[in-house]
Amino acid sequence: MKIRAMIPTDRPQLRRLYLHTRQQTFTWEDPADMRLQDFDQDTAGELVLCATNDKHIIGFVTIWRDDDFIHCLFVDPNHQGKGIGQSLLNCALSHMKRPASLKCVAKNGSALSFYEHNGWQRTTINTDNEPYWNMIFA
Repeated sequence: MKIRAMIPTDRPQLRRLYLHTRQQTFTWEDPADMRLQDFDQDTAGELVLCATNDKHIIGFVTIWRDDDFIHCLFVDPNHQGKGIGQSLLNCALSHMKRPASLKCVAKNGSALSFYEHNGWQRTTINTDNEPYWNMIFA
């Protein structure tokens, strides 16, 4: 596996990965409301780092650099549990000042466990619309 910055030709693969992974894991949302174009809107202006194996993107992380904020971290469900998320997270942190921050949907118990296992701490919970935890990495 290799981690590198996104190049323009990655966009179609990233759109499919983002859509497919959300449809598989965000069981509390209606998959019919998710679209391929969501990737473009949700990551506009962010640094995108891709995890690849040969020609395929198997995960990605996005960073809003102005705030040292991780916005998205997604790994293809067929490749989860192999250290890819942890590698992406570590790579993202190497591009960020401390404290780094992120938000994690409160219903996403596996993601919360993942971040806590990797040294992140919950700080506050936001209960507007879809509740989420603010988390920091010092």
